Amino acid sequence: MESIRSRFSTLTADLPSTYWFIWFGILINRVGSFVIPFLTLYLTSQRGISVSQAALTVSLFGAGSFLAQLAGGELADRLGRRPVLLMSLFVAPLAMVALGLLRSLPLIALFTFILGFFTDLYRPAQAAAVADLVPPSARVRAFGYQNWAVNLGFSLAPILAGFMARYDYFLLFIGDALTTFIFGLIVLARVPETRPAQVSHATHVSFNERMQQVRREPLLLIFSFITLFVGIIYMQGYVTLPLDMQTHALSSADYGLAIAVNGILIVALSIQVSHAATNWPRFRAMAVAVLLLGVGFGLNMFAVNLLPFYFFTVAVWTLGEITAGAVAPALIADLSPVELRGLYQGIFGSAWGLSFLIGPILGGWAYEAMGAQALWLSCFLLGCALALSYLWMGTLARARAAHPQTPPA
Repeated sequence: MESIRSRFSTLTADLPSTYWFIWFGILINRVGSFVIPFLTLYLTSQRGISVSQAALTVSLFGAGSFLAQLAGGELADRLGRRPVLLMSLFVAPLAMVALGLLRSLPLIALFTFILGFFTDLYRPAQAAAVADLVPPSARVRAFGYQNWAVNLGFSLAPILAGFMARYDYFLLFIGDALTTFIFGLIVLARVPETRPAQVSHATHVSFNERMQQVRREPLLLIFSFITLFVGIIYMQGYVTLPLDMQTHALSSADYGLAIAVNGILIVALSIQVSHAATNWPRFRAMAVAVLLLGVGFGLNMFAVNLLPFYFFTVAVWTLGEITAGAVAPALIADLSPVELRGLYQGIFGSAWGLSFLIGPILGGWAYEAMGAQALWLSCFLLGCALALSYLWMGTLARARAAHPQTPPA
């Protein structure tokens, strides 16, 4: 019993109670992620919208999410973390319920965009709050644990949503809105403002001046640019991988089993990896993560008509995902000046969000125009190139840390 307590204390060291309230809110919110995974099916089966119109409508959610990352980061620095969290978590449920009631396609499209904006507006503020609350030595664990909560909740959400949709699709909108609202109540009751008092002057600095300061920090912009390509590789697991499996005589159910390996490993290993990664050099860890991503997808070049082969390839790139999910936001928090924490997280998040728009387009084009072999080879080579880029960034970061006028990375 004493060893269990000691282990638990080690895992939770330097993580204050406010962090755990945010963590619990994220878990509840993600368990209720009912609408987006089923939105295309809802629009086509319940609203009679064509597949192409439904796909375009769902893409508007991504567009809103992309803009929300930048706006949310800037607002988190100017207004504070708490107001942005509350704005997002209390407006999104209203947009969610409205979307479930609408019948007109133009209004459905408009509210899908609005929902995407307010659903993700809180993310930079939440990441900045973690950076405010948690010392640098514990940030990898903090972000890793949150990634674990996100994936645990998201693995349960489709199961619950499937049962609810059998009775009434509108229950999905009510349930999703309710869990988001509960997260908002948790923030309202238990999460105080975390923005450091010394950065209140950020409200008097123009956005152009703040962006000029960002442009003087090459590491953030380079890291965000690389993140765009990391996301493009990652998206192939949900766009072109099922197509490739189908050509190898495997069914959609087989793909579901293969991609389930991703969720199972994340839930099983995220806490252990996050704890171990605390002492790993940040950029080297990212290099290993993206190399695993490239290797995992590159192995599909040798695909056979056996489901266990795909279990293995998914497992390889999932290990990279787990590592990057813990290290990347912690690294951004380390890089960011305290007065730009929200904006830095917003820029990083917007790069990741943009990859979710570009990745399916590029992957689908490469798969059709060049074939699966060329696509998977491209993923492998891109992963290797990105790994070298992270190692190069590590060299830049060490030079930056040695500069007496800038804080160490």
